Amino acid sequence: MYGAKRLAARGLEKAGTIPPQGSMRAIAQERYGNAEVLHEARLPVPVPKKNEVLVRVHAAGLDRGTWHVMTGTPLLVRLALGIRGPRNPVPGLDLAGTVAAIGSAVTRFAVGDAVYGFGMGTFAQYAVAREDRLAPKPAGLDFPRAAVIPVSAATALQALRMGRLAAGQRVLITGASGGVGSYAVQLAKALGAEVTGVAGPAKQDLVHQLGTDHAIDHSREDFADGTRHYDLIVDIAGNPSLDRLRRALTPTGTAVIVGGEGTGKWLGMGRQFRAVALSPFIGQRLAMLGSAQRASDLQELATFVGSGALEPHIDRSFPLAQAAEAMEYLVAGKARGKIAIII
Repeated sequence: MYGAKRLAARGLEKAGTIPPQGSMRAIAQERYGNAEVLHEARLPVPVPKKNEVLVRVHAAGLDRGTWHVMTGTPLLVRLALGIRGPRNPVPGLDLAGTVAAIGSAVTRFAVGDAVYGFGMGTFAQYAVAREDRLAPKPAGLDFPRAAVIPVSAATALQALRMGRLAAGQRVLITGASGGVGSYAVQLAKALGAEVTGVAGPAKQDLVHQLGTDHAIDHSREDFADGTRHYDLIVDIAGNPSLDRLRRALTPTGTAVIVGGEGTGKWLGMGRQFRAVALSPFIGQRLAMLGSAQRASDLQELATFVGSGALEPHIDRSFPLAQAAEAMEYLVAGKARGKIAIII
């Protein structure tokens, strides 16, 4: 997978695109754990397969999915990632950068193209990504703002699709000030919904800034107190009970559950499975989201960006060497919007 000799042998090495000695700076982890397992390392440059693109990463986004990979939780993820530690030692999913080399079957991109999307091991100077998980970088965005879009904004877009959002509907978004939530608010507004956002007291200003029609401070108000009912609830890692979600829905409303931190050591999705099992027997619709990585979503999101309807909100940017500090900041719940890693 790695190495300058293999790059050259496959005709992928380009003048000025591959660093000397075929090595790169990266963040690595050999075992699962908290942020202290992340450390800076020197690793070989990855080699793209025939349907992959090698990207010179200028910026990466930090999201909850990367935290799950770092900690190996819920434990079921270790079956896919590696039992004792991740097989790919470099964390990171989001990226924005320039194409450094392409596999033999790649047709949509050329060396030098500015791209963004879903990569593998993006906390590094170079990362590979499947061609069908990349799109041209939105022209109006710099690399850091483009890098924080893919995972969180695509998740938000898919949640609204799953909720069958229609113009004029009343939508409640929990976790509205976070990564996925900040995009869900903007996309729901762009699609014509009346949006209520739920967040803590320190983040109410951001929730209003994002364009919500109404904001709820969860430390003072209960969105499920029965006074308001919603056609769609997008619940983002808030873990309210199913009874509370149902109390806040209209009789035929839909709740889409995204994420689920703290809901089970092995699967991490106990509440979601209960929701799906209950849904066929009630008038309301309860669903869980399993997000996908698609270039078509990236292209649609770029359209929203181009129209001015979608704007990434970066709370803080960290240099690559401070990736562990960035993760600690995310886990502490301090982030207002997104966190970027600058390479």
